[in-house]
Amino acid sequence: MLQINMADVVAVMHSLVPYLSVAGVLLLLALIITIAVNRKTVGDIKTRKIIHSESWIIALIGSVVAISMMLEGPMATLLNNATASKHELTKQTIAEATKLAEKAQGEGITMLQNQDSNLPLKTKKINVFGWASTNPVYGGSGSGSISDQYPKVSLLEGLHQAGLEINKQVTKFYKDYKSARPEVGMFGQDWSLPEPPASQYPQSLMQNAKSFSDQAIVVLARTGGEGADLPTNVKGEDMKHKGRKINFTDNTKEYEDFKFGDHILQLDQSERDMINMVTKNFQHVTLIYNGANAFQMDFLDSYPQIKSVLWCPPAGQSGFKALGRVLTGKINPSGRTSDTFLKDLTKSNSYNNFGFFEYHNTSEFNQNIVDFRGKKKEVKPHFVNYTEGIYVGYRFYETAAKEGLINYDNMVKFPFGFGLSYTQFKQEMGPVKHEKGKISFDVTVTNTGSQAGKDVVEIYYDPPYTDGGIEKASTNLVAFDKTNLLKPGDSQKVHIAFNDSDMASYDYLHAKAYVLEAGDYAIRLQSDAHTAIDSKTVKIAEAITYNRKDQTHNGDKIPATNIFDDAEGENITYLSRANHFANYGQATAAPTNFTMSDATKARFSNNGTYKPTDHDRNSDKMPKMGADNGIRLASLRGKSYEDPLWEKLLNQLTFSQMDDLIANSGYTTPEISSIGKVKTSEADGPAALINNFTKVSSIGFPASTSFACSWNRALAKEYGKIIGKMAQEMHVNGWYAPAMNIHRSPFSGRSFEYFSEDPLIAGTMAANEISGAQSKGVYAFMKHFALNEQESNKSQMLCTWANEQSMREIFLKPFEMSVKQGKAKAAMTSFNYVGPTYAGANPTLLTTLLRQEWGFQGFTITDYFGGNGYMNADQIIRAGGDAMLATTKITNHVTDKSATSVKAMRQACHNILFTSVNGWAYANGEPKAELPSWKIAMRVVWVITAILAALAEYMTIRRFIKRRKA
Repeated sequence: MLQINMADVVAVMHSLVPYLSVAGVLLLLALIITIAVNRKTVGDIKTRKIIHSESWIIALIGSVVAISMMLEGPMATLLNNATASKHELTKQTIAEATKLAEKAQGEGITMLQNQDSNLPLKTKKINVFGWASTNPVYGGSGSGSISDQYPKVSLLEGLHQAGLEINKQVTKFYKDYKSARPEVGMFGQDWSLPEPPASQYPQSLMQNAKSFSDQAIVVLARTGGEGADLPTNVKGEDMKHKGRKINFTDNTKEYEDFKFGDHILQLDQSERDMINMVTKNFQHVTLIYNGANAFQMDFLDSYPQIKSVLWCPPAGQSGFKALGRVLTGKINPSGRTSDTFLKDLTKSNSYNNFGFFEYHNTSEFNQNIVDFRGKKKEVKPHFVNYTEGIYVGYRFYETAAKEGLINYDNMVKFPFGFGLSYTQFKQEMGPVKHEKGKISFDVTVTNTGSQAGKDVVEIYYDPPYTDGGIEKASTNLVAFDKTNLLKPGDSQKVHIAFNDSDMASYDYLHAKAYVLEAGDYAIRLQSDAHTAIDSKTVKIAEAITYNRKDQTHNGDKIPATNIFDDAEGENITYLSRANHFANYGQATAAPTNFTMSDATKARFSNNGTYKPTDHDRNSDKMPKMGADNGIRLASLRGKSYEDPLWEKLLNQLTFSQMDDLIANSGYTTPEISSIGKVKTSEADGPAALINNFTKVSSIGFPASTSFACSWNRALAKEYGKIIGKMAQEMHVNGWYAPAMNIHRSPFSGRSFEYFSEDPLIAGTMAANEISGAQSKGVYAFMKHFALNEQESNKSQMLCTWANEQSMREIFLKPFEMSVKQGKAKAAMTSFNYVGPTYAGANPTLLTTLLRQEWGFQGFTITDYFGGNGYMNADQIIRAGGDAMLATTKITNHVTDKSATSVKAMRQACHNILFTSVNGWAYANGEPKAELPSWKIAMRVVWVITAILAALAEYMTIRRFIKRRKA
């Protein structure tokens, strides 16, 4: 859950100063007048008394007016959110959601190793080692956290509920060592890993454990958080995040848990010693890794006693129940890895270009701000280079192995798409049809084992590649599906169908369009990204270039062409397959150029350089405002975006109403009573609906990584539907999720919130979640749009440089699928810059691509609107942005009142209103507006003030008359 933002507190205090100053001045003046007007200055007592009385009456009325304006102005959004009515979930929905959460985790848990059929467990009595067993990871921090409103099922409780008896002495030993997990939060991170040194284990404890059971389970866990990536150098200053001191406390003074240069995703010394101790005493060990980030599994080959390995991503409120059922065999694991597990994560091709890179010659763009902690600081332009191009994750490792660049077995421990089962399956690929741009075939899956289970069908393609031509990976996931639960001997035909255009590559250097080159395309049925089962060939006779209005790529409204040339950067070497990845060393090396060119400087902007008047167009004509057309918003429900009635409705809006709707949309969109627009409510986050103000939340689901590991699109659709149902019961209209950025690096702090290293997995899961939620009338904000693959420095004017091919084929693909397949009606932009332009104010991203090319109809909102030095409403709305995720008055209000500005405001309001009226709130006509309790209280104060003022005035006049008669 989001914590109290101190920047908000500071911003609120600043915004209140003018109003409080007016009230203070009025009261001070009344006091001065009372003192100054005395018998020496005004001898007439009648005059003196009436001046005293009138000054205090005016001060009272003026103060109430000033404070009312303050409440109606900068504090309105905060007050609306804080005093909103609390609407709880029904018991039936809680039960339904809990059941689905357990199902999701049950399909997401992935078995990576199971030698000698060690699992399912043959005994009910187990020893559970590892401090993380008593403090597992349920979710992440920030918007991806889960609420404490509902009880959590712990890992050990989940095992207990599955019928397992746990050695209580071992568990007590860990609980006595440390009771709570160090916090990795938005505003501070403690990366310490409490793990008792092996020397502290009593000898009697291990003897007791061996007597208790011959089965040992070891639990390791890692957590991530919004706002900070995982440390690549735990000791001292993080080499990849310059200036960030890593908060880590060793478990003993006898040794360092990590040496300088060690990263957080490898075993520390205490963990290694604990595993050494366990494997010396037990021959049957099961390792459970509880985390969303791919862990470095290089140590497994050194411990033959570790028979089984399970990947259990953050489990949410109740997902650990499923873990117990997997261990006991009540659930047959069917998860598949959504990322590649490397033996050495520092060998990742993105490792050197992930982290902290500050420009050295951009002091003219530095901005003094108040950060999230309410502290003053200076922010500076930074950059990150996506030099790996399209070769992200398995696409690189598979292609590099084919080209002879790497020894695959030395590099990869567990491939993408890998997972084991308690049973065996046989997959048979039927004849492939290629007709009218469609490729289709059946895969027959047969359970040849002795237990019921589910299997995943994975289809990859290997395109024809010309050395030095369009960049292409040798292995690309193009389709997948999951079977039903198959009993031993049962078969199921899984129908596979996709467009041949799905195999097209984007040629950003020559054709500047998607191109499906002629040649033989291998269509492979695989058990994972590395292991082929069968292969067929589809021949494309003639190349197809998707650059005509009557021949666009995958439903684009206009042909896709180069629009992000300015995001490619200058003098950046992108990884190329040419000559067997001859430029690998140069392309993947850490950057050495920290200079922003003059050409980039000319295009770069922030709040210190952007002036809206410089972008006004003399040809623009001022739209109508404040018309009396009598149109109500509810009458537009179901009508097309282009319906002429919209013009009449928009003509009714005033400048102030439009500005309020645009500026104050933090977790809500404001009411406009004159057109029947009611206040809406929007809630975080990807694992649960969380109202940060009322503290009412939904059931917390497993991390997005679990859904990705399930490889089950139907499960994602179910999740979206239950989100929609819970949202209606909580009176929530919009969902700030799903998040679908790519797992570009295993060290990304927000991996728990994102799905996968693969865009098809991410896009499929996201599109189905969105479709499910919107089937219930809840608009889902796909986020973070776009290129938000790291957390560190993302809000410090982080220029993200990537070539257009990688953007279109990898990093933008999930968003494209969410619009075209999921029919997304809302989007949240990212903090970072796309090239030299902030993403939330990037017209190429928000207008050309999103609306014109993909056909998006809905509204966009910024990520949290803080004092970061580059977010301002004037620039955002002109670029195609619509709403500011702001709760206080900062740079979220439109300051320019030109025709150009008002036209942009009108367009933004059209987008917001179009989405709002087609949500569930308007399903039965115009909803009844709910007057916030603070407004009721304020009106009561007005009445009391009016009565008091009238009474005081009456008494003053009466006394004055009485004194005159006397």
